[in-house]
Amino acid sequence: MKTTFITLFPEYIEAFKQHSIIKNAISKKIVDIDTVNPRDFTEDGKVDDTVFGGGTGMLMKIGPIVKAIESIKTEDSIVILMGPRGKTHNQENARSLSKVKHIVLICGHYEGIDARIKHYIDYELSIGEFIVTGGEAPAMLVADSVIRLIDGVIKEESHINESFDKKGILEWDNFTQPREFEGYEVPEILLSGNHNKIDKWRKQNSIDNTVNELLKKGKN
Repeated sequence: MKTTFITLFPEYIEAFKQHSIIKNAISKKIVDIDTVNPRDFTEDGKVDDTVFGGGTGMLMKIGPIVKAIESIKTEDSIVILMGPRGKTHNQENARSLSKVKHIVLICGHYEGIDARIKHYIDYELSIGEFIVTGGEAPAMLVADSVIRLIDGVIKEESHINESFDKKGILEWDNFTQPREFEGYEVPEILLSGNHNKIDKWRKQNSIDNTVNELLKKGKN
């Protein structure tokens, strides 16, 4: 898979590439990550301008972004704009994207991008109902969630029972040494060696965790 970030700040993405599982995936040539800077498609380096009709802040111009897309897009590409009006990213979408050959993630800045960008993307994607200063952090979160699901990046058993991976059911609680920490003990059944009972406990704990989270959200 190839992932391309269209960004004014490629140094963010360079840092993302240098650590942990992402770095290993690149080293194994399972994933290729690169960046395209819209400034490279301008004569004066200017990528923003004032908003027609008035308003605060500056808006990214459509031209440099479209040229950046056209410079890398192929028939295998899915072009995604990171933005608050898009559908919310989830595990199901991450799994779908993990099968795509080339993902293009557009990182906006300032007051966003000229609305005509919608004619040049496949869809807009959000990571939640809040606003951040730029699209790089959300785009990296999406890329991370997708890359880790690609065959060979991590062991399949490491993510097969994760939260949200089975129709929205949260993962069970996991524990390691020490058995007791400041009065908090590991559930005795996990130390029993009885794998049938452990499996039943984990399934029930997953359900309990899911119900408890739904109740918390209901109160909020």
